[in-house]
Amino acid sequence: MNRAQRFTYRGMDVVGDELIGHYDLDGVTFTERVSVTDGDLTLPASRALAGLWYLLAGLSYYKAGAAQVVDFGDQPVGAHGRALLEAALLDGLGEFAYRNDLDLSDVVFEGGLALEPVAYAGLPERVLIPFGGGIDSVVTVAALAHLDRRLFVVSPASGRFAPLEECAALTGLPVARVERQIDLAGLRAKRTFFNGHVPVTAMVTLLACIQAVSQQCHGVAMSNEHSASVPNLHWRGRAVNHQWSKSLEAELLIAGAVAERIGDDFVVASFLRDRSEIWVGQQFATLTDFHAVFRSCNRAFRQNAADRAAQWCGECDKCLFINLVLAPFLSRTELRTIFASEPLANPALEAQLATLVGLGREVKPFECVGDPDESASALVEVSRLAAWSDVAILADLAQRVHPERSFRELLQPQGASRVPAHWLR
Repeated sequence: MNRAQRFTYRGMDVVGDELIGHYDLDGVTFTERVSVTDGDLTLPASRALAGLWYLLAGLSYYKAGAAQVVDFGDQPVGAHGRALLEAALLDGLGEFAYRNDLDLSDVVFEGGLALEPVAYAGLPERVLIPFGGGIDSVVTVAALAHLDRRLFVVSPASGRFAPLEECAALTGLPVARVERQIDLAGLRAKRTFFNGHVPVTAMVTLLACIQAVSQQCHGVAMSNEHSASVPNLHWRGRAVNHQWSKSLEAELLIAGAVAERIGDDFVVASFLRDRSEIWVGQQFATLTDFHAVFRSCNRAFRQNAADRAAQWCGECDKCLFINLVLAPFLSRTELRTIFASEPLANPALEAQLATLVGLGREVKPFECVGDPDESASALVEVSRLAAWSDVAILADLAQRVHPERSFRELLQPQGASRVPAHWLR
């Protein structure tokens, strides 16, 4: 398949509560619409951040042709914004490039204007928390209970996600929303196109920033753990990381690009940056009110509402991994009640479990799961529990793994964090 020649940013309109982004790929046009509920797009800071979102959202359509030239046109970009876009294309589309056997290092960036930053000051104790209904964002919400919290939720045009809404309602917190309408018709109009993963979390982060300034928040508290920075593999001299847009590198780039537009008083940081998935599992195990409603299985979050699973599938890598990090802290009976199955004891999932802990023939799954060392430590811990002693798969794999960090070590802080002091108790 031949690559496109030029991807061009044609401009963004703000009409009422709607952001409308226009893009062009060798003559094929795309229009993305985002409705910002209860937001104020007339604020200078909102407009400034909307321009940054517009640039990053273009990658959803750039990927259709993997063009050799990206033309920013007359869009304000800035030095930090350009750095974010270049990294998002090379590394945020790293999995996309790997799966399609594309080398995007030859992409040329043209055009773009200088920025005129605007001033913004939010309320220091008010924070917006992007909420996905899984263990990570639930733990962040609970940990920041001493602050003035608001949730942020993105829904597709096909309708809201039921398990996410149930989980959000349980917090009792106000919810700031956006609804994203991807231009599927435009993608279908180009009959031959590349497909693959885009850095969607980075796009969500910027939409959260837009809503945060509308809500007078001091910052956005993400829920991305330490292991999100660990790549799946190395290919053609570059790290390929399914979770690049959740990584520390992406966090720093996003924070720099946001500060370039509205000043560095606004905070964009992950509350869980220095924590392991095992620590998150430990914390979530104590939040019993959410056990019956939380969901991390991707099949519950499909774009087409008719295709969404009504419960945990019990078969995918996410179901398997969430079971693995919760098993040291919840009884086997409690886990079975939550998931209505036992992925850890399912012989059909042995190969998937081996891959999660670093023993499989394949690379770390291209999913939002912990790194193999974390998984291996959790596996060893679970294999020692009497309740799981009858599961031969666990005992066998535990004998074969040699995690670098102990289970106890993974309950301690891991690496650096940009969390401001007043977010901590």
